[in-house]
Amino acid sequence: MRLGVLDVGSNTVHLLVVDAHRGGHPLPMSSTKATLRLSENMDDRGRITPEGSARLTRTVAEFASIAKTSGCVELMPFATSAVREATNSEEVLALVRAETGVNLRVLSGVDEARNTFLAVRRWYGWSAGRILNLDIGGGSLEMSNGADEDPDVALSLQLGAGRLTRDWLRHDPPGKRRVAVLRDWLDAELVIPTKQLLEPGRPDLAVGTSKTFRSLARLTGAAPSAAGPRVRRTLTSSGLRQLIAFISRMTAADRAELEGVSSDRSQQLVAGALVAEASMRALSLDTLEICPWALREGLILRKLDTDLDSEPIAGGAQSDARPPLEGTPIETVIR
Repeated sequence: MRLGVLDVGSNTVHLLVVDAHRGGHPLPMSSTKATLRLSENMDDRGRITPEGSARLTRTVAEFASIAKTSGCVELMPFATSAVREATNSEEVLALVRAETGVNLRVLSGVDEARNTFLAVRRWYGWSAGRILNLDIGGGSLEMSNGADEDPDVALSLQLGAGRLTRDWLRHDPPGKRRVAVLRDWLDAELVIPTKQLLEPGRPDLAVGTSKTFRSLARLTGAAPSAAGPRVRRTLTSSGLRQLIAFISRMTAADRAELEGVSSDRSQQLVAGALVAEASMRALSLDTLEICPWALREGLILRKLDTDLDSEPIAGGAQSDARPPLEGTPIETVIR
């Protein structure tokens, strides 16, 4: 069936249309993005502003229409860090639902980590052994470690690239001293979480997901996206250190001219690189494999694995498995 996955993140709203069936490889058909920067459209009380809410509502309505036109039979809409942490989250969700018919589900940070881990496991398979995954978003850093399809440990930390840029790197370029201070702070923040992450065991394979990791890998010599998703891409700690020394002296406008860096991401590239570097250092990782699948693919795979129409047997044991992301029949999305 054709599915639409609507991802409302801290920086962008992304609609991914795929053809998918259980046991098969989800085939991307189209991808549509809009830069809203919801995390920057908040007032002093942590509320998404009326302007931010209005832009979000218009974008969700537009993307739901695209999903319907694209032949999607179901839309899977979800929101992450920015909406999750907004103090008026319920109001914003109610507005979107009332104006568009789309019921955005807010994912917890741990569920982000869990579903991303599932996508990584499916991409690399069982032969990869124990996998450790890192995912850098705009508002949070997700970390997971496991030997099965569900991780033994899943963590979400408020160390997203956009958040750290706003809190720490307001000057453009940020300045050598400020970069050094942020480095030290990140090292301290990651001591306890990385210890927790490694408690089940050292990984056989360390992986990075998200646009931030893909951009960093590209800037350190990995193949461009045009080479296709199955080309092996890696990010090394040595290459990352050299890159940080280079990009931290550049303005955001100059970084936007680099291959593989969009103007939307150029402002937070330095912070993202510092989070990646600190995470690899704390975990003693020299190399990360870059996986093309992440949260959206994980949600699709989890949905395909689950029979939404099944009912528990009366008197039978109740499963403690978490429910999949609930889809919205596309006919109800557009009024």
